[in-house]
Order: sequence, then structure tokens, then C-alpha cells
Amino acid sequence: MTKTVLVTGASSGIGQAQAQTFLENGWRVYGLDKGDNPELPGDFRFLQLDVTGDLTPLFSWLPEVDILCNTAGMLDDYRSLHETSDDDWERIFAVNLTAAMKITRFYLQKMVKKEAGIIINMCSIASFMAGGGGAAYTASKHALAGFTKQLALDYAAQGVQVFGLAPGAVRTSMTAADFEPGGLADWVAEETPIKRWLNPQEVADVTLFLASGKAAAMQGEILKIDGGWSLK
Repeated sequence: MTKTVLVTGASSGIGQAQAQTFLENGWRVYGLDKGDNPELPGDFRFLQLDVTGDLTPLFSWLPEVDILCNTAGMLDDYRSLHETSDDDWERIFAVNLTAAMKITRFYLQKMVKKEAGIIINMCSIASFMAGGGGAAYTASKHALAGFTKQLALDYAAQGVQVFGLAPGAVRTSMTAADFEPGGLADWVAEETPIKRWLNPQEVADVTLFLASGKAAAMQGEILKIDGGWSLK
């Protein structure tokens, strides 16, 4: 049977690369994003929806999945705490943590009943260290890492695998400002041991491996994909 995967944040960047990679490998892919339909070729269905809003349309549209990729996220422009308003903080956590929790909770119930399923959360190097974002982003990604580990522990015996991906600097529309004159692009590349930014496909390739069933002996791992940044 064709396996189904839900990718949030599928309109661009890592989410789009994940969706495209699954499609190229014969999966049925459901994409969710507040942005436009990327209109990917293959067995692709799309729902335009903000993950911080009412999720009932998502659950009605797609009642069950084999693989859940909680990829949607947002940056905070490296704002320190005194530059972060309550609204800023709440929005970052709503996208990066609370939406993943709500979506996971719904599909997890079906996975436990089947004793099968894989959940892949988009963590970050900011899940492990400071400097990968501002106060709100770093706090939200640390929280997502803790959420990922606790899920993995709680549901391993029920046949549900849970993983996190922790990318470093990835060139996407979200990081486009870093490539503007005076941005951080050159500095980040120089400070990364492999001397370059990552591309979304490199994260998507690791996603496919985790979803493939070939990582059956792994549970709760948060895989760094950072070009060696965290080695320093």
C-alpha cells in the first residue's frame, strides 16, 4: 500500500524539498501551509491553512497518516529578550511548538491504535545551543527538542518512532535576509566547518531515511545536519 505523509510548511524551503523527495519516491504526500500551493508533480494534495489557527479543517481533510513531518517554523530575526514583545514570543511558540503539539496529538492517537507511525519534528541547532536565533526562537526550539524526546520515550513501546532534525544554516526563503548586502551569509559560511550553507534537499534526504523504516533501531534521536557547526 502507498504510504501517506503530512508535511507542514510545504510551500517552500525544507518542507517543499521534503514533499518533493517523498513524491519522487512514490509516496502520497499531503502538504499544509499558509502560503500558496507549490503544485508539485505526483500524488500531492495541498491544504492552505495557518497552523496557529483552527486545525479542524486539517483533521477533517486528513484523518490519518503514516508519517508526520512537523516542519513549519519561523525565525525571530535574532531578537534579544528586551526586543521581544509578548506577541512576538507567543507567535514564535505558537508556530514552532504549540502547532506541532496539537497536530501530533491528533495523529498520534491513530498511530498508537495501529502500533505504527513515524513523527519527525523540525528542531534546529538552536535546540542545543545559543546563537542560532534570538531568545524566543532558541527557547522554542529547545522546548521542541524536549517534546520530541519525551514523545519518543512515552510511545516507543507502542510502535511509534519519534525523531528530530536539527539543521544549521540552510539557504531558504526564511534566511533570504542573510544574503542581502551586509547580511550574515559570508560570515556563516566561513564559520561553518564545511565552508558553505546547506541546501534544503540535504535535510530532505535525511528525512526520507528516517521515514523509510531503515532506522527501526533508532528512537528519539535529534540528528544534527549543520555542516559541523556544533563541533566547535
